[in-house]
Amino acid sequence: MLTAVAVEGYRSLRSLVLPLERLSVVTGANGSGKSNLYRVLRLLAAVARDGAVAALAAEGGLPSTLWAGPETTSGGMRRGEVPVQGTVRSGPVALRLGFASDTLGYAVDLGLPLPATTMFGRDPEIKAEAVWHGPYLRPAGLLAERRGPALRIRGDDGWERHDYRLPPWASMLSEAADPRSAPELLAVRDDLRSWRFFDSLRTDADAPARRAAVGTRTPVLAADGADLAAALQTIREAGSGDSLDAAVERAFPGSRLSVEDQDGRFALRLRQPGLLRPLGAAELSDGTLRFLIWVAALLSTRPAPFLVLNEPETSLHPSLFPALADLILDATADSQLLVVSHSEALVARLADSALVHTLRKETGETRVEGLAPLEQPPWHWPSR
Repeated sequence: MLTAVAVEGYRSLRSLVLPLERLSVVTGANGSGKSNLYRVLRLLAAVARDGAVAALAAEGGLPSTLWAGPETTSGGMRRGEVPVQGTVRSGPVALRLGFASDTLGYAVDLGLPLPATTMFGRDPEIKAEAVWHGPYLRPAGLLAERRGPALRIRGDDGWERHDYRLPPWASMLSEAADPRSAPELLAVRDDLRSWRFFDSLRTDADAPARRAAVGTRTPVLAADGADLAAALQTIREAGSGDSLDAAVERAFPGSRLSVEDQDGRFALRLRQPGLLRPLGAAELSDGTLRFLIWVAALLSTRPAPFLVLNEPETSLHPSLFPALADLILDATADSQLLVVSHSEALVARLADSALVHTLRKETGETRVEGLAPLEQPPWHWPSR
């Protein structure tokens, strides 16, 4: 289980170490930094697939994602007694991301290439990486370390340096993970690649989830929900039909969900009380369809070790929040969840069983209410 996620230098997240539990909820006003935290988690997962450069490029390159405020802020600035002003930089330009778990931790330090050395000057370079054992990075727990292109891995007889030089855009997790010489790198890479994210699920008239699609066994719902009917049928045939029916009953009393085979293409059908025929996915309201998407995601027959939901309450009537909360709480039996939400009603439903973090802005910087810097989990970044 993840115990903390850390970030330094990303947009409003100047420096933050966030503790996590089996179910963690992040909430706060618009603009408080919730979306930034969600993007950080996606960036961290992308590192394991060498996709961080492309992900940052889609956001305008590293310079456009960096913390835009001063490197340090004084008490007078935070209290509004003096204007916010730049300070003399003492450290390198950097975007740092990392996480700690019960067993292993990982951190990566991204920076800018040297001027005039490449036309890809907006692409970040990986300056340092580290994998360690224990709750935070310390010399005794360090298992693998990358500085620039050089890599060393701790073996049975001590540190072993590797001859090949890592390219600046590639992570040691993808280049050097090996079940024999670097099993810890392989474990961290596989963990990151197994993280699952759901956000921006479309329910408009042309949404993929509204169309019948070729039916194949679907243990994991696609990110766009295109295989919704197949995913729901997979849940039923895997032996979780009772849980599926119970979730639909909680949300829509008296309703019954089924999947129709149309010459190999699966179509969703929802029979509701008082209607003479079942409704197809194209006829369902946005909220009804979105709730069924969450049912397929949270009852997956292949649960993700770490599942991140971004504003799951979107398009849902508050009357559906109890049923959604029950789905989320039930999913914690097999997965660790982080829920990003601005719905006070949904957060209240989850609060008794979750670690709730409320974000706020202070002088442009995202902070966690009630979590002082010295109360954050211990954290150290790898040196360049």
